[in-house]
Amino acid sequence: MSSENPAFHMEKRAVRRAFEQAAAAYEASAVLQDRVGAQLIERLDLVKLEPQWILDVGSGTGLQSRRLNRRYPKARLLALDLASNMLRQARRRKGWRQRQHFCQGDAESLPLATATIDLLYANMSIQWCNDLDQVLREFARVLRPGGLLMFSTLGPDTLKELRQAFATVDERPHVSHFIDMHDIGDALVRQGYEMPVLDVECYQLTYATVDDLLRDLRNIGATNAASGRARGLLTPRRLQVLRQAYERLRADGRLPATYEVVYGHAWSSGPLAFSCADGSVAIPLTQLRRRP
Repeated sequence: MSSENPAFHMEKRAVRRAFEQAAAAYEASAVLQDRVGAQLIERLDLVKLEPQWILDVGSGTGLQSRRLNRRYPKARLLALDLASNMLRQARRRKGWRQRQHFCQGDAESLPLATATIDLLYANMSIQWCNDLDQVLREFARVLRPGGLLMFSTLGPDTLKELRQAFATVDERPHVSHFIDMHDIGDALVRQGYEMPVLDVECYQLTYATVDDLLRDLRNIGATNAASGRARGLLTPRRLQVLRQAYERLRADGRLPATYEVVYGHAWSSGPLAFSCADGSVAIPLTQLRRRP
């Protein structure tokens, strides 16, 4: 997600390539993503909603899409992902009765018409975008007035142990920087969302070795895609330095890996005015009001 340091700018081609390669093994390794996604869907118990169209942004192999379909069997669902291999896996795994459609696209530039979605669900996906305001603006554009945005993303304490260990290797970015919950709330307000609600929950996974952690991250596509990253594989010497630094954090025979998960939901009041390529400003018809 966006950072003041340009070295942490995400290269979308690198992000897409990592997820294309991870598609076949993704569901077997995405334990945390699965748990967070299921909890995010459970939070829909707190709202009254009968969506006609659901958009699953960053749908991956479609695990949460299938759950959303079971929850809202009359709704049509559009699964959108940056990686085509993820969508191929999702198409193979969906139930034959489930009303799913598939679209390759970027959350920062959604290939959808304005005001067409009733429920936009984004589980652990927006952290792979560079401009949070642009993402939320696009979400607001495609949501119908009164539509619901449900999302989860990662906060700044995510993988703090790995970041600390890599700092002993070199000064290049090896772990993404993530946005604080309060800054996400401010962005929601800036983009005109109503009644935003956010909270944070921390999870800790443990591993026998740092190599197991790195393998898990690779299997879910969560590799380093920052433009300022070191190119090429870690040399044996640098990998040994990383191992030794992480070993200092071992507790009860295991190595910890912290994930700070931000949960949020907000209601759309309709898309704000947006700029066109020719410099003009477009205002959706839903935003126009008759003069009294």
